[in-house]
Amino acid sequence: MGDEKPLVYLILGPVGSGRRALVADLIEGGGGDGERAAVLLPEGEAPAEADAPLATAAEVGRWTWAAPGVLCADAPAGVSRLFFFTAGNSDPVDQIEAFKAWLAGRGLEVARVICVVDCRLAEAHPQLLAWFDGCIHFADVVLLNHREGVANKWISDFQSRYKSGHYPCLFEFVRDNRVRNPALILEPRALRISHVFDDEVDWTVIGEEEEDAADGETEVEVAPEEDPYFARLNGGRRIKELPDIRKYLPG
Repeated sequence: MGDEKPLVYLILGPVGSGRRALVADLIEGGGGDGERAAVLLPEGEAPAEADAPLATAAEVGRWTWAAPGVLCADAPAGVSRLFFFTAGNSDPVDQIEAFKAWLAGRGLEVARVICVVDCRLAEAHPQLLAWFDGCIHFADVVLLNHREGVANKWISDFQSRYKSGHYPCLFEFVRDNRVRNPALILEPRALRISHVFDDEVDWTVIGEEEEDAADGETEVEVAPEEDPYFARLNGGRRIKELPDIRKYLPG
């Protein structure tokens, strides 16, 4: 690989949604000959059955918090793809904000953001729709997993929730921890509604128009547009708060 930068994939979703098995399948089915992959899991997250195939498919490391809002992780050298897992029992927006800064500090860019939805969990707890809304706002790909026993109407309504809102992200079904076309899922093409990882920044007017008396030109004060999920009140709390997913996770 030399000095080439890896394609970086951010993996969102709750604990127990099957993310590790899915990523192992994506690495196995979507990589080319001679490619090396690495995975960064959150420190302290419990082991899973898919750890063995994941370790076979990729170099596995851990990330942790160096301080509130500051991620600590080494970006593995010489890999072609890097899969960064958020902690699936915590607020994804806090992690996405810190992850963006971590990327910038290393000169890396996101290839795609992938969200895994545990359909059984989401159907059982409608309060979590707001949590998944937050994840899917940032996602290019949404993988619907654990659909066994879930009503077809619920799955249809869940997808319609975003399609009617003109979300550009790709929705795909998961069967036996596999997707039909891993290469399609890994294609480094942005399909997300959020612009936080985009190179080009949108600007918004924050002040009144003022006319310069010297040259007669009108000046407008502008600032980079803030993502609605990153916005905070004066006291520091987010304007759009997500439910605490720990209240709804089994066990």
